[in-house]
Amino acid sequence: MKFKFTIQPYQTEAVDSVVGVFAGQPFNDRFTYRRDVEIERDVTNWMLSDEELYMGFANNQIRLDFGQLLTNVNRIQGRNNIALAQTLASGGLGACSLDVEMETGTGKTYVYIKTMFELNKQYGWSKFIVVVPSIAIREGVRKSFETMQDHFMEYYGKKARFFVYDSKNLAEIDNFSQSSDINVMIINIQAFNARGKDARRIRTELDDFGSRKPIDIIKANRPIVILDEPQKMGGTATQESLKEFNPLFCLNYSATHKQHHTLVYVLDALDASRT
Repeated sequence: MKFKFTIQPYQTEAVDSVVGVFAGQPFNDRFTYRRDVEIERDVTNWMLSDEELYMGFANNQIRLDFGQLLTNVNRIQGRNNIALAQTLASGGLGACSLDVEMETGTGKTYVYIKTMFELNKQYGWSKFIVVVPSIAIREGVRKSFETMQDHFMEYYGKKARFFVYDSKNLAEIDNFSQSSDINVMIINIQAFNARGKDARRIRTELDDFGSRKPIDIIKANRPIVILDEPQKMGGTATQESLKEFNPLFCLNYSATHKQHHTLVYVLDALDASRT
């Protein structure tokens, strides 16, 4: 079955409000680094040079300074009738932590997936991590990526490569690092924040992962971290754990933010009903 999606004007406004924060950022979709991995040549890679074999693609650094980012934020806040921020919230999660407030049922997941495509189109950023508070929400997000693939292919001419983090399938993290396409890791916070044996694997040097720590491979990509329902992930331990991803910046999507960062868009139930 092929799904047909109707794009609501407020969804476009929400996307533009985030993308506009980085106006002036130069486009770069080929920001490379040398991956820390031993690779054996086989029939699938024998034609590649050593440089190509070991190449990884990370998000390019933000080239705007604090003043430029704040000016962009204030312009967007003024347009959206939001009180102007005097500074940028970060919480240690990169250059800034932006809040998008949308009522449940208004297409929040659609908005942040479209935002990924626009950030990639405008600035070349391609590495994203979606953090969710539960397995149920994680599976819902995964399903959204599946059903929206053709829709975004139609608009952007490309698909996002997505996977659910699994401590027993760490090859996906290597694929995440070495691909220059849009790559999304979906993870529920329990899988990362807990301290059980499986959860600890992400911070452990593993023989079956080339004596590397998975978290070190992830952080080398400077991913953009997206928090879905952050009000359910507000504990101190969780916030400290998220810093380990080494995010470029953080986006928070919720109808009921408990911890407030830098607000750039608000859609309440009344506004949604009028569109």
